Amino acid sequence: MTHIHIKNLHVAYGSHTVIEGLDLEIPDGGIVAILGPSGCGKTTLLKSLNRLLDLHEDVTVRGSVLIDGEDIYAPGSDLLALRKKVGFVAQRPFPLPMSIHDNVAFGARLHELPTVADRAATSGTVERHLRRAGLWEEVKHRLDAPAKGLSIGQQQRLSLARALAVEPEVILADEPTSALDPLSVRIVEAQFRALRQDYTVLLVTHILRQARRLADYVIFLYDGHLVEHGPAETFFNAPVDPRTQAYLHGEIS
Repeated sequence: MTHIHIKNLHVAYGSHTVIEGLDLEIPDGGIVAILGPSGCGKTTLLKSLNRLLDLHEDVTVRGSVLIDGEDIYAPGSDLLALRKKVGFVAQRPFPLPMSIHDNVAFGARLHELPTVADRAATSGTVERHLRRAGLWEEVKHRLDAPAKGLSIGQQQRLSLARALAVEPEVILADEPTSALDPLSVRIVEAQFRALRQDYTVLLVTHILRQARRLADYVIFLYDGHLVEHGPAETFFNAPVDPRTQAYLHGEIS
């Protein structure tokens, strides 16, 4: 498992501070839900963990994010290695303009993993990760078809398979079911439950029922600050901070 330790993290977009002075050690393994009202910094925190914030020109990051003891914001940090270790599943799926097969194989080829040196070797890798994403049986007879022809629920599972294909140790998921129909939500949640045995999964969600169903551990943010965190059972049944209590009772959202 991969150990993540955040020290005095500050993130600002221009003059607007989104995360302020966050200190946190994230448990290894299982599903860690990140909760909080809209605009509290959930997605920003998630993206800080594999430096997707670098894509924003006006962002300023101070502090440290240690992954297995190495500061990912240190000068000379290997971004390609980081994004192999820490995969990302976005809120809305964005299938690449290529076949279903090649969508899954793309990341592994980018990272030059030896198991995907040719099509024959790639096929086993593609099948394995499509199975882990719960999609194989639905697409196994049309792997060469364009990925854009899949339903949005299938596209989201394809995005998960593509993230898994680079053999990460951590999966970041930013509200991965918010655009899905109820049946697809159940399927995707089932896949995350299965993955919790082998990965640390950080899940941003605005759906409390989903967090209750899935989370082993919960992080609660409010206005850019870490308010409370702990095992899910304790968090939901015995919250300490009044802001947490208000959030769980629907008084703030």
